[in-house]
Amino acid sequence: MAIMLWSRTRDIAWILMVAGAIAGYVEVAYSILDTLGIIGISNFRIGSIPVASIVFSCLPMVFFITAFAVMVHRKYRR
Repeated sequence: MAIMLWSRTRDIAWILMVAGAIAGYVEVAYSILDTLGIIGISNFRIGSIPVASIVFSCLPMVFFITAFAVMVHRKYRR
C-alpha cells in the first residue's frame, strides 16, 4: 500500500516513510540470515563492532526521523 501511495503523492515525507519501512524489512531479513549463518557480512568490523549490524539497525529510524522532521518543518514553516 505504501509503495502505491508513494507513486501517487511524490511527497518527500512519504517517500522517506516508505524507505524506512523497506529498510526495516531489510534489517529483519539481514538479522535472520546472519543468525542462521547464511551470510557472513558481520566480518566487517570497526574494532569489535560489526558495521553492517549497526547500519541496518539504525537506518530505518534515520528515515523515520527525517520524515517526521520534514512533516514538522512543512507544518510550522513561517
